Amino acid sequence: MAIPDYQALMLPALAALGDGAEAPIRVTRERVAEAEGLTPAETREMLGSGSQTKFANRVGWAMTYMVHAGLVERVRRGVHRLTSEGRRVLSAGPARIDLQVLNQYPSFVAWRRKKGPEAPRVVSDSQDAPTDTPEEALGRAAEQLREQVQGELLARVREASPAFLEKVVVDLLTAMGYGGGDPDMGHVTGGSGDGGIDGTIREDALGLDEVYVQAKRYSEGNNVGEADLRNFAGAIDAAGTTKGVFVTTSEFRHAAQTYVNRSPKRIVLIDGAELARLMEVHNVGVRTRVRHEIKRIDEDYFDIDI
Repeated sequence: MAIPDYQALMLPALAALGDGAEAPIRVTRERVAEAEGLTPAETREMLGSGSQTKFANRVGWAMTYMVHAGLVERVRRGVHRLTSEGRRVLSAGPARIDLQVLNQYPSFVAWRRKKGPEAPRVVSDSQDAPTDTPEEALGRAAEQLREQVQGELLARVREASPAFLEKVVVDLLTAMGYGGGDPDMGHVTGGSGDGGIDGTIREDALGLDEVYVQAKRYSEGNNVGEADLRNFAGAIDAAGTTKGVFVTTSEFRHAAQTYVNRSPKRIVLIDGAELARLMEVHNVGVRTRVRHEIKRIDEDYFDIDI
């Protein structure tokens, strides 16, 4: 099942503290997961950033919001306890606790009005309230920007000349660490009489081992077939090597993929979508415009008695 959003987890998290005892956040998460019927695999699902699990992130934000509303108190680092108001709310048997409910508490509203980076956007109808935690919202926005940039990269490469694509591929492989990342180890060889090889990457200084490259600037829908791969395999065989990278700005037909899987040659296929993704990841044809840092309170720093 899908992991409930942070608002849907507020009531289960509050109920997890229903015995009135102090509870470490780890125990609270375990109780919530059991109450919601989540499997271990589901609770281990990671955020897009890979910094934390979605479940832990959402339970953490649910607790943070309820602390600011006064339903829960933070006893010490990572340990919470139900407040008298929290007990009153639970005893009333609410069907749901969400931002609309928390808006009834002046302390929560005052925290929100500070407009800090952690304060949630509050709307009149809880059904329209954001379901993403701040980290999830930022991650989703970053992913949308990545997809947009990758789409633009692929469009630009398709519009450029075949010779430019050959340069892009060699630059990309170099940026990925082939040839030790040394630009001098990669060469574009495309042109008349190239023997079906558009570029090479020397993996060692003496040139004892090389990766051969073929790049096809095809329009969308004009997919690479088995014949193209057979010709490429023959070209790298004639060159006396076994390694090759075949790149296209379109896609590969099933027959082409099947041929490569069965071929004794070590040929890697990179289609247009993967080419754009790798270019974005390895900073080929793009520049970092702005960088955001996400910071949280260092609980260890404040866990001292002075």
